[in-house]
Amino acid sequence: MAVNISNRKGNVKNMRSHALNATKKRQKLNLQTYRLSNGKKVRLSTKEIRTLEKYNK
Repeated sequence: MAVNISNRKGNVKNMRSHALNATKKRQKLNLQTYRLSNGKKVRLSTKEIRTLEKYNK
């Protein structure tokens, strides 16, 4: 089972209608299961995966 090691949080914003009614909306993270070099499965956001692959060439 993958372990969630990311500390990032999703965004919270207001959806505005034409009448300027404010409704809260939550943007969730794009979490993916990623296997580290030691074989352990973790859940990371795609931004973190791209950063790992960029520096671990």
